[in-house]
Amino acid sequence: MSITPAALSRSAPPCARALRNSGFTLLELMVVIALVAVLVAIGVPGLAAVIDGNRLGGSANEMVATLQFARMEAVRLNRTVIVCRSGDGLRCATGDVWGTWIAVTDSDRDGSVGDVLRVGTVAAPVQLRGSSNIRDGRVAFRSDGLARTGDSELLNASFAACLPKSSPADNVRRISIASGSRISTRAENGGGRCDAPDNH
Repeated sequence: MSITPAALSRSAPPCARALRNSGFTLLELMVVIALVAVLVAIGVPGLAAVIDGNRLGGSANEMVATLQFARMEAVRLNRTVIVCRSGDGLRCATGDVWGTWIAVTDSDRDGSVGDVLRVGTVAAPVQLRGSSNIRDGRVAFRSDGLARTGDSELLNASFAACLPKSSPADNVRRISIASGSRISTRAENGGGRCDAPDNH
């Protein structure tokens, strides 16, 4: 008894027959590539806004963590702890943009820098600026855990972490210090600008 090729084809397992018929035509492949291109074009701007929003949130959280740490350390050590702008992560410095900041002790309460307790940074293109009540680029928490102005008034001031672009629309994260110790954050629409915030 002889076996014909047609009989072989019918007796082959179903998966072997499927393998011979699998694959894409050139037209199907071009349609898939076009659909992927459209989805990428729609999704990339939204993804960039999400990434920028996360950058802003991370930068604001870094400053909030430093302020809260300084307040707790001031109480724990029973001495003034200063959060100040820094150029090198070792010394306080003046300036508008806070790319780096440090939390330091002020052991003799004369405003000079003691031990560096913590260093914080923001990565470009995020910018961090302080309001006018943050004089000489410093926030000083006294041993009672309260930040005060040079006139011994409870500090009301703000920081703004921002991106100089209009996407995301809320391109600013404001960090507020109220009554010398209450720290809060909120998102704001800065219109694509990175101005210094007001004190509230």
